[in-house]
Amino acid sequence: MTEIIAVANQKGGVGKTTTAVNLAAALALQGRRVLLVDMDPQGNATSGCGLDKEELTATVYDVLLESLNPQEVINPTSMSGMDILPANEDLIGAEVELVHEIGREYFLKRFLSSVSKEYQYVFIDCPPSLGLLTVNALTAAGGVIIPLQCEFYAMEGLSQLLRTLRLIKHSVNPNLRITGILLTMFDVRNNISHQVKEEVCRHFRDRVFQTVISRNVRLSEAPSFGKNIFEYDQRCVGALGYKMLAEELIKKGGNRVQEKGAG
Repeated sequence: MTEIIAVANQKGGVGKTTTAVNLAAALALQGRRVLLVDMDPQGNATSGCGLDKEELTATVYDVLLESLNPQEVINPTSMSGMDILPANEDLIGAEVELVHEIGREYFLKRFLSSVSKEYQYVFIDCPPSLGLLTVNALTAAGGVIIPLQCEFYAMEGLSQLLRTLRLIKHSVNPNLRITGILLTMFDVRNNISHQVKEEVCRHFRDRVFQTVISRNVRLSEAPSFGKNIFEYDQRCVGALGYKMLAEELIKKGGNRVQEKGAG
């Protein structure tokens, strides 16, 4: 069964794209078939996978506007087992063009249903906003990973995102759940990082991933070379973090299957 997971937080700079790209790559390394969907008009996940945004002739925009099938737009990446549905700035127009369409929240879900069975995991990299593109992602997804940076204003905006998730769940996607809150940019030398981790774990308990992504310059450098962290420096602490996160996510999925079977 395919797991469709949105990576979302309307606050920018928290590690959404870094997480979407590198978690997808980590799972591909473990033999899973993975599709990464870039729903951010900035197209950072696209360029981070080595595609030239300016050279693209077809993107997720064409899928949402129904001019092309997803199969015509999906590109392989240099990582075996990992494909991407790319994006560029054309996607900015989709929110305007879809706003008056009936069932506009379901466009991405409808098109992913035709390809998702070919993958074990589908990750949707959301833009740093709670607009129609993010709503489409949350409507299509079964779970949400929320990256949360270990900095002073970490909790800022989280309550708004949680309200949006509840609204989506009660209106268009009753199956939506929080897969996990992921602490990012953790600095072991910084007291604030430890305080944020303690506060988030106290408030959200088992919704927080045990894996913590440490602040790591190699994670910041890799996208500029069009590479995921495993292609760029598989021995660095950032690569180790996402490898551990992939293993934890696989285990979470296995536990859910066991719980359903026991029920």
